[in-house]
Amino acid sequence: MTDPLDKATSKAPATLGEGCLSRYDPEELGPEDGTEFPDAAELWKQTHPQDDPD
Repeated sequence: MTDPLDKATSKAPATLGEGCLSRYDPEELGPEDGTEFPDAAELWKQTHPQDDPD
């Protein structure tokens, strides 16, 4: 039987660690992986209004 993942159009980046400590290797991530999120700060402000100093 062939590996069904061989037909996938995208591949996950390399990971570091195992189990609950597993994470994507930051050295392997790039713009093509969707790591850029220029509006992250604005989203954080919208979802955490209690953090705003008054």
